Amino acid sequence: MTDDLTLHAHLVGRQGSRADLNTPVLVLDADALERNIAAMAGLVAAHGVGLRPHAKTHKSVEIARRQIAAGAVGVCCAKIGEAEVLAADGIEGILVTSPVAAPRAIERLAALAGKARGLMAVVDHPAVAARLDTALAGRLDVIIDIDPGIARTGVASPEAAVSLAETIAALPNLEYRGVQFYCGSQQHIEGYTERRTAIEERTAYLRTVIAALAAAGFAPEIVTGSGTGTHRIDLALGVFTELQAGSYVFMDKQYLDCDLTGDGSVPFETSLGVDSRVVSANHSGLVTIDAGYKSLSTDGGVAVVQRGAPATSFFAFMGDEHAALIAPGIGTELAPGDPVSLTVPHCDPTVNLYDHYHVVRGDTLVAIWPVSARGRAR
Repeated sequence: MTDDLTLHAHLVGRQGSRADLNTPVLVLDADALERNIAAMAGLVAAHGVGLRPHAKTHKSVEIARRQIAAGAVGVCCAKIGEAEVLAADGIEGILVTSPVAAPRAIERLAALAGKARGLMAVVDHPAVAARLDTALAGRLDVIIDIDPGIARTGVASPEAAVSLAETIAALPNLEYRGVQFYCGSQQHIEGYTERRTAIEERTAYLRTVIAALAAAGFAPEIVTGSGTGTHRIDLALGVFTELQAGSYVFMDKQYLDCDLTGDGSVPFETSLGVDSRVVSANHSGLVTIDAGYKSLSTDGGVAVVQRGAPATSFFAFMGDEHAALIAPGIGTELAPGDPVSLTVPHCDPTVNLYDHYHVVRGDTLVAIWPVSARGRAR
């Protein structure tokens, strides 16, 4: 059985070695990644706001380290498993952003609290807060999750937020720190004006929750949330003390389709891609590549060509292992073995399909980084 290191370790540092990668393969442009990290860090710093980027996007210790080195106060993790992996490699300031309710998960969170410096977790139910308190051997900082209107997680009213804060205050092992408010359904509204209008309405609701907590003596020290799609709007509105944006490091097709700035400019570069190859070219208007459902997420539309084929080529999945690129004359322009680089539809689930990032500068493979928390969905 082969793996990425067996296949590709000998290519690291060899000029032009990207062309020799076995495909399909997850490729990360180191220069673009570094510029994206620096751009977001500089933007939030200029607004006096913290950055706790979401590691569910990259699931990578190496990327988390670079984000913290650039000024991030920590990272977010969606699940305990992600947090365990990152904490084991020394990442501090982790916020677990999904409520933890299963008995075994609560035990794991309590154990992690004794080892991970700066760990925080969200809660959205008084009974779960009580169970977590019982499991803890020491203190844990907690954030109250506020439902932004999608009924997924979070308390459903200002009154419920106050009641939960009162419960937390009465528990000996929990320390209330603030609130989380993540408007996930608004992140991918493509038009800037429409997205800003939606976020302004939701932020007005958030202000009522904050006001109710403050009136009850629970003014939040931390107000955390936002995302790549709304980061500019949220900074302008000035309610969040820290942002959780994650996908800015990669810029997938979903975010490239959005006007993030209001003027059509793209503030971050595409750093992530999947390199594939043509495996069949027997029709003039169609070629088959080796990247199908097992290589690309399917929840965010389809991939688009970065290079190696006409940019106007239509991408169509053709099963688990293959996809078609369709364009006039493409079957005569490309031959089996020709490389084609793709921009992924949705970065988070695409990354989770791979064991490693193949880090490149230009056309040279410079490193192979593990997708450290791949598959840690619980």
